Order: sequence, then structure tokens, then C-alpha cells
Amino acid sequence: MPKRTQTCGQLTAEHTEQTVTLNGWVNAYRGHGQGLVFVDLRDRDGITQVVFEQGSTPDGVVEAGGRLRNEDCISVTGSVRMREKSNPKIPTGAIEVVVDSLEVLSKTARLPFVPSDEKNLPDEETRLQHRYLDLRRPQMQEILRLRHRVAKATRDYFDANGFLEVETPMLCRSTPEGARDFLVPSRLQAGMWYALPQSPQLFKQILMIAGCDRYLQIVKCFRDEDPRADRQAEFTQIDLEMAFVDREEVLDVMEGFARTLWKDVLGVELPEFPRMTYREAMDTYGIDRPDTRYDLRLHDISDLAGQTEFGVFTGALEQPKGVVKAIRVPGGADRISRKVADGYAKFVQQFGAGGVPFTKVSGGSFEGGVAKFVEPIKDALFQRLQLSDGDAVLFGADTYNTCTKALGELRQKVAREMDLIPEGEWNFLWVYDFPMFEWDEETERFYALHHPFTAPTPEESERFLAADATDVETVESIVSDGYDMICNGSEIGGGSIRIHRQDVQSKVFSLLGLSEDEAKLKFSFLLDALSYGAPPHGGVAFGLDRIVMHMAGTENIREVIAFPKSMTGVDLMCEAPNVVDQQQLGELHVKSTVT
Repeated sequence: MPKRTQTCGQLTAEHTEQTVTLNGWVNAYRGHGQGLVFVDLRDRDGITQVVFEQGSTPDGVVEAGGRLRNEDCISVTGSVRMREKSNPKIPTGAIEVVVDSLEVLSKTARLPFVPSDEKNLPDEETRLQHRYLDLRRPQMQEILRLRHRVAKATRDYFDANGFLEVETPMLCRSTPEGARDFLVPSRLQAGMWYALPQSPQLFKQILMIAGCDRYLQIVKCFRDEDPRADRQAEFTQIDLEMAFVDREEVLDVMEGFARTLWKDVLGVELPEFPRMTYREAMDTYGIDRPDTRYDLRLHDISDLAGQTEFGVFTGALEQPKGVVKAIRVPGGADRISRKVADGYAKFVQQFGAGGVPFTKVSGGSFEGGVAKFVEPIKDALFQRLQLSDGDAVLFGADTYNTCTKALGELRQKVAREMDLIPEGEWNFLWVYDFPMFEWDEETERFYALHHPFTAPTPEESERFLAADATDVETVESIVSDGYDMICNGSEIGGGSIRIHRQDVQSKVFSLLGLSEDEAKLKFSFLLDALSYGAPPHGGVAFGLDRIVMHMAGTENIREVIAFPKSMTGVDLMCEAPNVVDQQQLGELHVKSTVT
């Protein structure tokens, strides 16, 4: 094979009359008869037009060029010349290569799809089954390049800020909190199991106790949970930890990282990130990762709703923690019909809400829907929601948690369907002051909202240590030192100041319902380490896949992972998971229950 002199994206007018060698795949071919064939040759860097023409190219080479087809892998040598008509759509569009010699490196079999034909791509399963072809698409190559740049910029930034990259184990102990672990049987220790890490959380805390001071790792994590558009069971995390810091120091360094990353990779200057408490986010947006690119805020109108005779409102307010909230939809009167509103009502039922009362504003009054019920509070509603003619109003009435959750999800649906989300805009913010715990009525126990190693804020420490597990309201009101970085309504990073005192960690385990023996069984090495002079520490974990998703402008996480799993958790190319023979199972002391 002749050694290539340039890639298919490098040639310019400056190379005219030079002899070059290019290697790549046939992206397209056009035979014009009379010994003239044009081939668009593609590699990772771009496309160059190469020409087989009688009189300039040896006859046998012209004939061979005429037999080329899409995705044949070839090497050509020839001279560069200016095109008669330039193609401004590609960087090499001013030149072409007149072929002198051709070597077919590999002929392609019958293609299941043509990578260059973006308009006629098959379904995702077919593309994942033939991922080696799918990855040849220029769009996918650009995503791989983007992902590389994100990883490199990450390492450069944190290296400049004194972080050490340290690897942590892939085979560790199962600590079933949160998602299911992926388990790995041990051959040498019969009946024993490793778990693949859901995150390096315990190890990075150990590194702080060990004096590492500042730790970084771009690491694979595993959670045995159902895939969705922005979630894979196997994902990549930018994992970070810092010792001798408080929350402000962590946020400053991590915000600096995000702003540097967007500037270096996308050329975007981000302003200082606003900050919002968890309670403010829930009250105003109904979600702890609010998308602030558009308004559609939730307004509490419980005091006004109580003045009506509308049974849906008054019934909700009679419940413990009952509220009535409203969303003003600018211009919604023309877009939200009775049919659309019925669809909204059905949508919120999946979040436990009963429906979505609505009305419209016209001529300074309400009309349609529940207009007659809200007429007595018309003036107050107009003022509080800043209503104008042409607006629509959507209401929610239920317990606080159900109402805010349902309207928070509905808010996003309305914004998407009414095209209220601006293109090309970046809205970042920090959400902080999360509750440490949430009470689950079904299991009658507390769960850690972030994870069980999150410390209370300094102001809450005494109240936390004095809390009684039977006082649900008090325990739920304790504020943690946790924080999330939000980008356009997506959590791209989350973290906290960690617990560095053994008595505080033991108290958390106690409130979570773990006995002293259970806590030692699951976390003995962490509890032991905390007794040997643990420093105050905290950190963040960023989702690298989600960051690349945002930057690439896709909502499908599988588009930014080279070899992802399908929506059913299967690697369609490798056909994994798959069966193994009985001898392998026997060596691992495992017996299958599947017949």
C-alpha cells in the first residue's frame, strides 16, 4: 500500500501540481461515460474529489475506477489541480486529484445501509448492529472528535489546578444503595461476588483521607437500570474530589471548569452561573433541574383559589399540604384547544395528578374551561400572573409534591410543543440546599436524596445530630451541603461536601435504618478510615456523556458513545449479553436457573 501524504481534508490550492497519495473510502462515485469517473474519497478528516479520466489516467486504472462502489477502501496517487467549478460546501472544494494509480485495499460486501446517505438511514437497531459502518458517517466522526476534545480539555484544566489523575478499582464490593449493582462472580473465592462500581464515591473519599488532596478520574461507571434517551447502564463520569475545602471553593473550581470547557471546545463565553435553592426550584419550576431558557413559571395561587367555589381547588386545599398552582402560557389561547387540554390532563395522570383545569384570556376576561369558577378572582389572577389577551392558564391542584411534580413535567411538554425553547442558547445554574433525606410512605423509611455520604450544611449540623428518626417532618427539613450543576434543564454534574466525621456518618446510617452491624458490614473500611484524621472534603461528578450530548446537539446518549447498548441493554454488534457454557459457570461456582 502506498503511504499516504495527506488526509482527505487537507488539500488546498497550495498543493496544485503536487503528486499526492490519499487513502480512504468511496463516499460517492459518478460515471460520466467516455472514460470519465468522479469519486468522492472520504476519511476521518474530510472528502476529496478524485478523477479518473482518459488521457490523464492510464486506461486500466480508468476501467478499475469505473468498477468502484460505495465504501470500497482504496488508495490513489495522482496530481492536484484546480477544479473548473469550485464546491464551497467542502474545505477541499477548490481542488481535485487526477488519479495516476489505484490500489483497491478492500472491496466492500453488499451494504446494509450507505453511511453517506444521511436521508435514508435505517432504524437504530440496524445501525447499532453494524456500528462500524455507522461510525464512518462524518456526523459520528465529528462527535468522536468532540468527545476527545472534551476529555483533553478536562485533563488540561484540572492538571493546571493541581489535580492528580488516580485510577480506582473496577472490581469492588457490592453496596446496594440506589440502582442495582452489576455482579461478577469470583473464581478463586467460591460463593463470593465482586460488583462493578456505580461510581468511585468511596474510593475518592478514601483518597482524600489518604492525603491525595485533589483527585481526578475520567472513569467508567455501571448501574443496572433501564436505559432511556439520556441514560446508559454503562456510562462515563468525570469524577473529582478536593480536600480542605468548603462548598464555595468547590463551586468556584467546577464552574471555572465548565466555563473553560465551553470556551475551549465551542468558543462560547458563559456568564457567571446564577444560584437557586432546591426549594425555589421546586416552588417555581416544579423540578430540581429547571430549564430557565423559557419562563412558564409555577405560581402558587392557593390563597386565591380558596376564595372560589370550585370543588377541585377547595378539595385540594383541604388535604394536608394541599396547594393550587397556575402556569401562564403566553399566546396559548390559540394553541391550547379542548382536545389539547384533555391530552395534558392525561399526561399529568402518570405523575399522580387528577387533571389540568384550564382557561383562556380574551377581551380582558376569562373564557372557556373553568372560566366561570375563576371569575371571582379574576383581577387578582390577572395581577399575579401578569395576564394578557391571548394567554392561556393551566392549573394544578393537589398535594404540594404531586402538584409541583405534575406541573413541572407539563411545563416542559408545553415548551417543547409550542416551540418556546430558544435554539443555540446556554443557560447554566447551580441548585443547592437540597434536603438530606426524603421519606418513602410505601417502605416507611428514609432515603438519602443525594447519597448517604453527603454532609449537612454547617448551619444544620447540631439540628441533624439531635434529630429523631420518628420525627419525619424535622428529618425531611434538614438541609444538606449538596449541589447540582444544571445546563438547559439537564443535570450535568452533581456533588456535595462529604461527611468527614465518624459520628455524623453513623448518624446518617442510623436515620437510613441501618443498624451498627449492617453499617459495618457494608462500609467498614470507610468508617475505619474516618477514624484516622479525615480532612473536610467535597467534590463533583460530571456526566461526560451528557456534556457531549449537549455540545453535539443531540438528545440521544447512544449517539455520543462509540459502542452503546440498545434500549433493551444489548450490544447488538457483539451480541452481548450471551450464554456461556456450563464449564465456565462451574469454574465460577455458579449455576444458571434459566432452562
